[in-house]
Amino acid sequence: MTLFQRGDVTLHYEVHGDDSREKVLCMGGWGSFCHGRFNDAPRYIRENFQVLIWDYRGVGSSTDDPTKAMSMGLLGSDAAALLDHLGWTRVHVVGLVGMGACVGQELTIARPELVRSLLMTGTWAFVDKTLRDQLELFRDVHQTMGFEVFQRFVAAFSFTGEFYDEHHDRLLGPNGAWGDLSGKADAHARLVEACLSHDTRDRLDQITCPTFVLHAGIDPVTSPRTTMPLQEGIPGCQGELWPELSHVIAGRDLKMRFDGVLKKFLENCPP
Repeated sequence: MTLFQRGDVTLHYEVHGDDSREKVLCMGGWGSFCHGRFNDAPRYIRENFQVLIWDYRGVGSSTDDPTKAMSMGLLGSDAAALLDHLGWTRVHVVGLVGMGACVGQELTIARPELVRSLLMTGTWAFVDKTLRDQLELFRDVHQTMGFEVFQRFVAAFSFTGEFYDEHHDRLLGPNGAWGDLSGKADAHARLVEACLSHDTRDRLDQITCPTFVLHAGIDPVTSPRTTMPLQEGIPGCQGELWPELSHVIAGRDLKMRFDGVLKKFLENCPP
């Protein structure tokens, strides 16, 4: 376990891959790729880059300071502090499945010298009424009905029906999807607070590094309704619509296709 002390908060992080490789900061949604889950990160970056992954405040092995309002800006400053601690600059930032991409937006705006490129899926520039009600509903289900019901609820919304049917038993349970939140309803509520307050609409033009947004055509939560404003607001942003994609990129074929997107985008970024 590798820990970084930032004021009153301890952040757990892991670095995978050879030090001679180019650097990637990879962030997910309400959880991390730490604690034996690094293989859930995209294969292309695992095999070709040195990768930093970390636990958000209050999740996994990271602690929290509940006296501070949780925000994407605060989490972005945590990410910057970790990069400074490691001496990493000009890092590719890969934000997947929700708030990881929001943290990436804040990091890129606040510390542009740290970010070489930004790639995002399942994200938003601001929370509209639909997304607000969905995020609050996920939080409320967790707090009132417990983790197991929450996990089943959010998993049923996040994968295609075919994938959910085939992998139902693997997706659910203590080692299943969103397992980082098991027993941590209050920490989850804090992350939802950060999600609800996130708004970069009037700052998107400050993102000047190469940027890519993947639009998920059948995502019931972060559909092109929430992702397209990013492509439209970030200068020169590239984007691609996958009509058959739900919230999570799951299944061998879609993962291989996404590896191809990563390879093409990252290989064409200026040094």
